[in-house]
Amino acid sequence: MAETADEVLAIVTEKETPLSPPPPEPLNPEPPVQVIESEKPKSIEPHKVPESLVSFKEESNRVADLPDSEKRALEELKQLVQEAVNQHQFTNPPQPPPRPPTAPAATAEPTSEAPPPPPETETLVPESGISKEIAATHEPKTEITYSLEEISIWGVPLLKDERTDVILLKFLRAREFKVTDAFVMLRNTIRWRKEFNIDALIDEDLGDDLEKVVFMHGFDKEGHPVCYNVYGEFQNKELYQKTFVDEEKRMNFLRWRNQFLERSIRKLDFRPGGVSTIFQVSDLKNSPGPGKRELRIATRQALQLLQDNYPEVVAKQVFINVPWWYLAFYTMISPFLTQRTKSKFVIAGPSKTAEILFKYISPEQVPIQYGGLSVDFCDCNPEFSIDDPATAITVRPATKQTVEIQVNEKCTIVWELRVVGWEVSYSAEYVPNAEGEYTVVIQKPKKMAATDEPVVTNNFKIGELGKIVLAIDNPTSKRKIFVYRFKVKPLCS
Repeated sequence: MAETADEVLAIVTEKETPLSPPPPEPLNPEPPVQVIESEKPKSIEPHKVPESLVSFKEESNRVADLPDSEKRALEELKQLVQEAVNQHQFTNPPQPPPRPPTAPAATAEPTSEAPPPPPETETLVPESGISKEIAATHEPKTEITYSLEEISIWGVPLLKDERTDVILLKFLRAREFKVTDAFVMLRNTIRWRKEFNIDALIDEDLGDDLEKVVFMHGFDKEGHPVCYNVYGEFQNKELYQKTFVDEEKRMNFLRWRNQFLERSIRKLDFRPGGVSTIFQVSDLKNSPGPGKRELRIATRQALQLLQDNYPEVVAKQVFINVPWWYLAFYTMISPFLTQRTKSKFVIAGPSKTAEILFKYISPEQVPIQYGGLSVDFCDCNPEFSIDDPATAITVRPATKQTVEIQVNEKCTIVWELRVVGWEVSYSAEYVPNAEGEYTVVIQKPKKMAATDEPVVTNNFKIGELGKIVLAIDNPTSKRKIFVYRFKVKPLCS
């Protein structure tokens, strides 16, 4: 069943427009170290990679790059925003126009009437149901007239500098550049933020019970910060009950989730050309699943809140370790998502998780539990950090992959490597350049099981010029991902 699900789940990949400089090249001392990768196939047909599909591509947030129609829409929206600021529409909702007087009926006798009640005003919450639920948990607030400087979103004051263009473009794109619709969305979002008291929420202490559920770690290849959502943590019954058991707890969870999102967004660069979106990874391994009604409700509410009030803050949404039941769950929540949101989704089954992540995130930036080399602390191997680049290559079924690291100076070379899931043999040796010299076996061929330590680290002191040869022999019928990196350290004098 799992294999069938992996075949059904689409693997969607693309190259997005870079928003930041590419990762730095490996900092190896001169002379350069030459790396040669070679593969020795055995008699077996290579595994075929499913054909990629086209998905969402993030557009430029520079005004100069926009087509004329979008430039005009942006200017029109800015004019509407300026008029709304002048009329305090973002804080005090406009009064409906007065009704024309109605002539009394012919049979009515003149009476002294009391003054009519004041006209009704619209509620200061967005149109979505979830926003009303959240607002209902707070005491009504007295209307206050705010100055222009106080009207801001995600920490960016409106109409103050070029960052406003980036903000407004997000609302325009969320509404397909329909200016009126984008303005209504922006107005509702600003009112919701004031009613929800977002600025105060950021500084609240909501505890750290969920820090393993949602966390930021590293950056993708385009410079977007990566946010991981680990739903398997809710297998903990105590945490689940504490988070979702009733409406009040679900609202508290949404407040915490909203606080985390708001804090993350405020670290983004909203200047034109800057990185103003987040790369999201949702890990569904061991997730309680759609059978948990409380989690299903909270998920739908969180999605609705995100779409209503945080347009275009997610560059890509990757779902990993996706079980078979997710297809049914996705079908259920799909009506709550816009087509543009769905176009950003990438879905990967358990056997494709590392492969998909490495298409978007470099291995040194991916947490070790997802197939990468990045850890939250350096105690395990102080030789390497998240800034030391790594390489990922595919080892085809029934083949032997070798990597030759040619070293042209006396030094100590340090390397670390892993094969996601192992079930291969690993060996390492040193081959001198001089004829007649003996090859030094650093690591005899060793069968590595899936239960072995995920990362292997080793080093070798080179007194004579030569090369390090790392070899991975894959006897299985499955493709394997081989990840490695190294650095050269000069010998102490």
